[in-house]
Amino acid sequence: MAIPEQDLIRIASKPMNRLEAVYLPEVFKGFGVTLRHFFTSFGQGKTSRTMQYPEERREHLPVEQGGMEPRNFRGVHRLNRDERGRVKCVACMMCPTICPARCIHITAAESPWDDREKYPAKFEIDELRCIFCGMCEEACPVDAIELTTEYDVVGLSRQEMVFDKEKLLKVYDVTISKKPM
Repeated sequence: MAIPEQDLIRIASKPMNRLEAVYLPEVFKGFGVTLRHFFTSFGQGKTSRTMQYPEERREHLPVEQGGMEPRNFRGVHRLNRDERGRVKCVACMMCPTICPARCIHITAAESPWDDREKYPAKFEIDELRCIFCGMCEEACPVDAIELTTEYDVVGLSRQEMVFDKEKLLKVYDVTISKKPM
């Protein structure tokens, strides 16, 4: 199907003059921006985002310098517990379905408790593959998965950075007192 001629709108661009055609003014403007950023980045200038880690940590920065408040920062994951201390996850498979990095793997099993049908027999997140987008947190209907403000997690091998259910629950135990409101 062709689009009828009366529905087309033809837009003619304005022709460039000789100065615009050689692009030199725009090149010099670009060099000016580059030089300004270069010279202001040495001090604590307005364009400097450099942080001297580990002496200077993200949570010690003022909001205007760090650019992000701690409650907006997405760090390592944790699995939340319910009021009886059990894993809150109901193995609905929403988080592995929505995850763009495909780093969440859940194996569901029949729940031994009467208040839910399923629970995760296996729950793993590959933290090295994760892009920390927060979509898993948004998709969870029971608020079982959450991203904390912890960002300095270290592993000596790739397998150490695959967090299983027990490791994610330990992160909950350590970070529950730091939960942002």
